[in-house]
Amino acid sequence: MDYRTLGSTGLKVSPLCLGTWRFGMESDGVTETNRSDAHDLLDAFDEAGGNFIDTANGYGDGKSEEWIGDWLSDKNREDYVVASKVYWSQQSRFQENLSRKNIRAEIEGTLERLGTDYLDLYYIHRWDDETPIETTLRTLTNLVEEGKVNALGASSMAAWKLTKALWTSDTEGLERFDVTQPMFHAAHHEEVADYLDVCADQDLAVCPYSPLAGGFLTGKYERIGDGSSEVKSPDGSRGQLTEEFSEWYVSEAGWRVLDAIRETADELDATPAQVALRWLIQQSEFTCVPIVGARTVDQLSDNLGAVEIELSAEQFDRISNARDGDD
Repeated sequence: MDYRTLGSTGLKVSPLCLGTWRFGMESDGVTETNRSDAHDLLDAFDEAGGNFIDTANGYGDGKSEEWIGDWLSDKNREDYVVASKVYWSQQSRFQENLSRKNIRAEIEGTLERLGTDYLDLYYIHRWDDETPIETTLRTLTNLVEEGKVNALGASSMAAWKLTKALWTSDTEGLERFDVTQPMFHAAHHEEVADYLDVCADQDLAVCPYSPLAGGFLTGKYERIGDGSSEVKSPDGSRGQLTEEFSEWYVSEAGWRVLDAIRETADELDATPAQVALRWLIQQSEFTCVPIVGARTVDQLSDNLGAVEIELSAEQFDRISNARDGDD
C-alpha cells in the first residue's frame, strides 16, 4: 500500500481511512456494529496496511472510541493515525458547542476512552455560530502546545467560514486547520465546489465522508422508470432504511455518474465501489483520503481494492464529465 502525506501535517497515512461511525450505533434497538465486529473490521484494515482511523466522541455514545481504545491497547500506538472530533458532548447536557469548557472536557473523555495520551488529528465536528472562532482556535492551539493533539481539522461548513477560520489563525498566530472532512463524492460536487477550492488553495487535505453516496455508487441500486429519485433498493440497504436516502444521494447527475463508473469498472475488472473511491484518491488539486464505513469485512475488502487499481486520464475525465453533464 502506498502511503501519502496528509496535506501539510507531515502525517503518513493509508490512501483510505477507516470510518467508525457505525461502531456501537443503535438502530431500532439493534447495534449496527458490535464490539466483536468492530474489532474484526479493525483487524482486516490493519492487515491490509491501513493505519488511518476516524472516530468521534459521539459515535455510539462513546463506544466507538472505547472499542478502538481496547483494540489499540496491544498495538504500537505510533503505527496508527487516530482522528476524533468535538462539538457534541458526552460530559454535559448543556455544553454542546466549541466553547473552551466543552473542548477541555471532551478531549479528556476522548483520550481516556481511546486509552492514549494524544490524538493525531482533532476535528471540529461542525461550526459553532455562538462561540467566536478565535476562542475555539486558541483553545485548540493550547491542546497542540500541551501535546494532546498533533493537528487540527474541520468538518463541513460554508467555504467563507473555513476561510474566516484560516484567516483568524494566520492573523492571530494560532494553529490552523490542515485537514477537512466534507461530504464529497463523484456525484456531489457543485454544493462543495467553493469549499474544495479553498482546500486546494490553502493546501488542506480532504477526507470525504460518504464517498460512495450512502452506497448509491456501489451499483447495487437500480433506477425505476424515468424519475431520478425512484430506486430499487436491496433488502437491508440504506435506501430501504433511510427515508432521506433519495433526497441526499440520488439525482440525474448521480445516475450519469453511476453509468460512467459502471463502464469504467467493467474495463478495469473492478467493482463500482472501487472505481468511485479511486476517482477520489486520484484528485490532483488536493490530497484526498476517503473515509470508508464498511459494515462487514467483505465490504471493507472490496473497498480496499481501490488502492490496487488506477484510472487512466480518459476514465477519470469520463466520470468528472458525467457529473457535470458534459460528453
